[in-house]
Amino acid sequence: MTATRKVQPITIVGAGLAGAEAAWQIAQRELPVVLYEMRPEKMTPAHETGLFAELVCSNSLKSNRLTSAHGILKQELRLLGSLIIRCADECAVPAGQALAVDRTRFAERVTEHLASHPMIDVRREEVTQIPDGPTIIASGPLTSDPLAEAIARLTGSDRLYFYDALSPIVSAESINHDVVFRQSRYDKGDADYINCPFDRPTYEAFYEALTSAETTLHADYDPDELFEGCLPIEIIAARGIDGPRYGPMKPRGLTDPRTGKMPWAVVQLRAENREETMWNLVGFQTSLTYPEQRRVFRMIPGLEEAEFLRYGAVHRNTYINAPTLLRPTWQFTSRDDLFFAGQITGVEGYVESTGSGLIAGINAARLIRGEEPLVMPRASVIGALAEHITTADPDAFQPMNSNFGLLPWPETQGRTKKGERRKLQAETALREIERIVEQLR
Repeated sequence: MTATRKVQPITIVGAGLAGAEAAWQIAQRELPVVLYEMRPEKMTPAHETGLFAELVCSNSLKSNRLTSAHGILKQELRLLGSLIIRCADECAVPAGQALAVDRTRFAERVTEHLASHPMIDVRREEVTQIPDGPTIIASGPLTSDPLAEAIARLTGSDRLYFYDALSPIVSAESINHDVVFRQSRYDKGDADYINCPFDRPTYEAFYEALTSAETTLHADYDPDELFEGCLPIEIIAARGIDGPRYGPMKPRGLTDPRTGKMPWAVVQLRAENREETMWNLVGFQTSLTYPEQRRVFRMIPGLEEAEFLRYGAVHRNTYINAPTLLRPTWQFTSRDDLFFAGQITGVEGYVESTGSGLIAGINAARLIRGEEPLVMPRASVIGALAEHITTADPDAFQPMNSNFGLLPWPETQGRTKKGERRKLQAETALREIERIVEQLR
């Protein structure tokens, strides 16, 4: 690219974690950026300032350890030159093995870097339509109503969601297979479901714990705006002791091979990925606090030692049906120069949003330069996350955060212990990212 060549700026809508990271990646490649942020001219219900990358919930970016998927992802982003992770490291506060930040200092640092960059034109105004030309939509879970309506027109209103209604996901290796059994209801098709059977006393104890459990203060939803099929399990239970048994816990069409009889109630688990390393508690959308989810849902037979890869949630979150709309390059399926990044794509979490913005920014820059957009390696956390959200079942798509269940198992001889396997997965992920870094030089 010559100094005299006129290059069309890349428009980025939203200066949260994803938008801020995308803007930095593009600007560092000496391409012009127009970065729109409606705050403080128009505030969201959750934000308090006009600073970029403002953290609205916890100040923790979760574990730094390479024994966790979040720790691996952060290290991947460090290798790829993430501004967000660099600022987080610089603004870290004591938090044991987690990366937590002084949230005000962190947001100020990110804002300073972007606002002073000669390639970034910051515009403090609301965007209400999808811009023409190269664009990254990173407007976040609290996308303003006019822009959400524009996205709905672009994607089809049936592929834009306004509330998370998430069921918990547990790891396959934490399920007690001596208690559960595989069967599809009425034996229709293959035995695709894992069934956790209750007898009557066990069910009644579980029901009592469920209906008395504490719910989160962030459950800012109106039950009238949720589909009947997406109601939180505790709301179904509040209708009466048999509510769950005639709803998501109905045992009809199932036979426990140990008794030869239909259980009193059943929790069904559905595979969340093709490798069957992650299992979703079907119909268990919930606003219970995380500690209460661990306490109550471990009363489910077979889940006494459950490892939760994702907790259930019900809260305001605008996101698109990524499996039908996005490529693993974070490009829109029917428009090469339109990218989406951040929580609006169906990724959950600060670092996941940052990662999507980083790759969207790199690929938008590559597109402008006439280079092929990158698909990140499947063995990396950021690559596995992109692969998951673009290939998941679109009829059951829900937001996802990083976890080991997304990563392919290493090719090893014989049985590998969990700790050893995760060490191999971490080494492989970082080796793959180092290869990408060399490719980008």
